[in-house]
Amino acid sequence: MKFVDEASITVTAGKGGNGCLSFRREKYIPKGGPDGGDGGDGGSLYLCADAALNTLVDFRYQPRYKAESGRSGQGKNCTGAAGQDKLLAVPVGTTVIDEDTGEVIGDLQSAGQRLLVAKGGVHGLGNTRFKSSTNRAPRQTTPGADGESRKLRLELKILADVGLLGMPNAGKSSLVSAVSAARPKVADYPFTTLVPNLGVVSVAAHRSFVMADIPGLIAGAAEGAGLGIRFLKHLTRTRLLLQVVDVASGLGEKPADAITQLDKELHSFSPTLAARPRWLVLNKIDLLEPTSQAQLVEEYRQQFPQFGGVYAISAVSGAGLQDLVYAIMESLEQQWRDENEDPELREQEQLRQATMQAEGRTRIAELRQQHAAQRRAARERSDQDDDDIEVEYVDE
Repeated sequence: MKFVDEASITVTAGKGGNGCLSFRREKYIPKGGPDGGDGGDGGSLYLCADAALNTLVDFRYQPRYKAESGRSGQGKNCTGAAGQDKLLAVPVGTTVIDEDTGEVIGDLQSAGQRLLVAKGGVHGLGNTRFKSSTNRAPRQTTPGADGESRKLRLELKILADVGLLGMPNAGKSSLVSAVSAARPKVADYPFTTLVPNLGVVSVAAHRSFVMADIPGLIAGAAEGAGLGIRFLKHLTRTRLLLQVVDVASGLGEKPADAITQLDKELHSFSPTLAARPRWLVLNKIDLLEPTSQAQLVEEYRQQFPQFGGVYAISAVSGAGLQDLVYAIMESLEQQWRDENEDPELREQEQLRQATMQAEGRTRIAELRQQHAAQRRAARERSDQDDDDIEVEYVDE
């Protein structure tokens, strides 16, 4: 199934039913009183997180959804039927944003979680409601209220504890396949990973974490080069970033240049994301001499102090993987314990995640505006060139 992580939809709740204007008409009762019933409430529209879904592709083909309206009231004080609520299933990890205001309505992070996105209209009142000692034959009723209507943007960000980032062919997919049961595509050409991949890394009984691999970044990704930076938003929920670097194959840029370039792209996307805990993973050390491996780790540790740890591994031979996996597990468990003991830390983490997502959203919007302006300029130049050719033809 095609992976789609963004979609725009329009949701409309049901209208409330109108109140009824009616009077009793029974045999031998010449002066029957009012008996108009109320209308029914309109149906509301909810989004529900479903663990069986992993893409928003269905919303690309069906962008409009409407809940059922309430029925009008009837005579004999009969109340109209309420409209049925509509429930839309979305993947776990979906953020819901109001496109008109930019407000984040909610974030569905657990299976079964529901979010009200459009409330149904309130029912109208029948004329029975208006009878009194001074108004014995009321002819007043009220119409049902319209349901809410919103244009929403759905953004899917995968749920993972650890995120991998690096240049193409750095070995990110190989690392995921080596430590988990995931089998992403692995090949010897750039951009074999086109969509994020998830793998569950099991360390011991009841000790595991989720690792996410995203498409590789290249120089100029912040300006749209390669696959751009839009997949970086999938790392905003992670607790730890692993920056994977190819130190031995000789393909692509030099390792130090690749690290510097990735730092630049990360800061351009979200300064808050760049400030997250990051470890440097030196991959493909099986192609180096054993005597130079320890020296290489110490050299990079001194050259790049922004990383919390430097690890040398080989995703192919398995060298260094066990030490890396156990270190990740211990770091994550420590974070989880700290947040469970201190609710303030949990709130700070949620605020950081919201800040990262907002910064990423702003950066992606700016990039889209730049590309739209470039396309408009290109079309104008093309139209101008066509006019010049026509003028030259007429002159001849």
